[in-house]
Amino acid sequence: MIARLMNGAGNKFILADVRGRAGVFNLSAAAVTAIAREHPFDQLLVLEDSDTSDAFIRIWNSDGDEVGACGNGTRAAAWALMQERRSDTASLDTAGGQLLARDAGAMTVSVDMGEPRLDWQDIPLARPMDTARLDFAVEVDGIRIDAPGAVSMGNPHAVFFIRDVAALPVTTLGPVVEHDPLFPDRVNAGFAQILDPRHIRLRVWERGAGITAACGTGACAALVAAHRRGLCERQATLHADGGDLSVEWRASDNRIILTGPVEDEGPVTLDI
Repeated sequence: MIARLMNGAGNKFILADVRGRAGVFNLSAAAVTAIAREHPFDQLLVLEDSDTSDAFIRIWNSDGDEVGACGNGTRAAAWALMQERRSDTASLDTAGGQLLARDAGAMTVSVDMGEPRLDWQDIPLARPMDTARLDFAVEVDGIRIDAPGAVSMGNPHAVFFIRDVAALPVTTLGPVVEHDPLFPDRVNAGFAQILDPRHIRLRVWERGAGITAACGTGACAALVAAHRRGLCERQATLHADGGDLSVEWRASDNRIILTGPVEDEGPVTLDI
């Protein structure tokens, strides 16, 4: 199968299109990890037929786990669909509902990521807790981080607010947070430094993928968590290792708009 290697702000994807194939398309965790060894990626995106949208998107992390959401991956898939349809809009069905995207110009795509889920059961957490400021802390090698905000964007996020994120050992702390029993489905660990009310420096340890150059749902979660604490405005630029993402949490309808760059790196052959 010919697929495409793409990225969104450095977040690496393989995009495969199985629309029109007969039967159900399934991939085992072993098959996904085999692809990741040959063609390293953060997420594998697969487009399937949909009766209500341009396509249905399924998403696997590089460790073989299937997940429900990926903001930058959705933007990359939407760009490919817009190119195919010669349109400036695209719709994608996901496990969490329909997402609508639009061309924002110059290889840039915006996607409506829907409403953030903020109840402890929606994250989910193992026990009731105020998700604006979790009663939760982690300490590794004498470094302690605590009181993250928790947000679900179709996948779970815990966002810690850090004075100097560049100095933080994310690769050490990230997996400890990811696998803590408080998060029964594991969790994406975000580490955010508030630069000013319109700019946030962000690094994310993604569950099942590790440290990534950018994370779209992580950027959305970071803005929501920061705004709930009075640390930023409803619209801000999130500075990730791989590039900048713009996030707006609209007051009018509670929906989150994620905007950022997309790059098509060309074809890749998959044995699936």
